[in-house]
Amino acid sequence: MLRPIARLKVALNGGRRPGEHPALPCAPAELAVAAQAAVAAGAEAVHLHPRRAGGTESLDAADVGAAVAAVRAVCPATPIGVTTGLWVTGGDVATRSLAVGGWAELSRYDRPDFASVNVSEPGFTELVLMLTELGVAVEAGVWTVADAAALSIGATLPRVLVEIMSPETDPAAVLAALETAGVRGERLLHGEGASCWPMVALAGRLGLPTRIGLEDTLTGPSGEPVADNAELVRLALSVWSSAA
Repeated sequence: MLRPIARLKVALNGGRRPGEHPALPCAPAELAVAAQAAVAAGAEAVHLHPRRAGGTESLDAADVGAAVAAVRAVCPATPIGVTTGLWVTGGDVATRSLAVGGWAELSRYDRPDFASVNVSEPGFTELVLMLTELGVAVEAGVWTVADAAALSIGATLPRVLVEIMSPETDPAAVLAALETAGVRGERLLHGEGASCWPMVALAGRLGLPTRIGLEDTLTGPSGEPVADNAELVRLALSVWSSAA
């Protein structure tokens, strides 16, 4: 069962290239250091994108297991999740399914507690079923009203990520569409880029959990530079609490 998030999940790295920020963690040891600091700052869950030795994103069991195990060693009580973004396999659904299926070889310790699956990507339903069989909880990534309306199996999912990628997207409309479609499960509201900090504040006003990290933004709420993920967590908790 996926533990609910009261206020905030940290997204450590996303698909950013190594070197985009001095504190961007890529290797397992770097992810462990960043996660430990972010959890100490108040993050209740960790989301990460595992990497190959060269720094590119990977869904392969060996890379996923190494990243998860490194973080679990320093954050044993914190739920750890990973991406399943189709871009990681160059848009190839079969390759993604093969890679995720390989997670069956991982021990429970090395396997992620949850994984994010984007509703708009081909193979969504099949991937959700595969992850469920693996004992990995699913967060459904919903970017638009159309995604919300398409979430036909939402009743079986513990969490829905309302991910506002563009200032033109109305978060209220997406949230309303989920209600209209009868989708159950926890809502987590967050943005990326220009939408990041406004969504943290809106989540606070609505009493919804949110997300922050170097995946979503490289700057603070006023555009100021930030040192690392832990600083973003502290700033986001302040914004969230002030808006509540």
